[in-house]
Amino acid sequence: MHAATEALIRRYYAAFNAADWPGMLALLTPDVRHDVNEGDTQHGLEAFAAFLDKMNAHYREQAQDVVVMVTPDGLRAAAEFTIHGTYLRTDPGLPEARGQTYTLPVGAFFEVRGGQIARVTNYYNLADWTRQVST
Repeated sequence: MHAATEALIRRYYAAFNAADWPGMLALLTPDVRHDVNEGDTQHGLEAFAAFLDKMNAHYREQAQDVVVMVTPDGLRAAAEFTIHGTYLRTDPGLPEARGQTYTLPVGAFFEVRGGQIARVTNYYNLADWTRQVST
C-alpha cells in the first residue's frame, strides 16, 4: 500500500503539472473532500472540477521539488513542494493580476481509500502570495 500511495500522489502532481484536469479527477474518489487553503471545504468531483476550472482561469502553476511522505499502511500521505506560478487574471477579492510571478512553499495532506484520493488539504502562506503579487 505504501508504494502504491506514493505512486498515486506522484501521478496527481504529474497530472497537475501537465494541466491534465481529467487525469487529476480520475485519481479522486467521487466523494472527495477538498479543504481549500483559507477557504471552504468542498465535497465531490463536480466541486473539485469547478475549483480546477477557476484556478486555470486565473493562474498558471507548476509544482516543483515534490517530496512525498506516506504512512506505512498507505492510507495517508503528505507532500511538500514549491509552487511556481503566474497570476493571469484577477481573482475576485484578491489583488489585480498583471502577469506577476510568485514562488511559494506548499504543504498538502491526503487520505487514500480504495486506491484513490479521498481528501486533499492544501496549505500555503496567502499573505506571502499577496506580498509577491502586490509589488
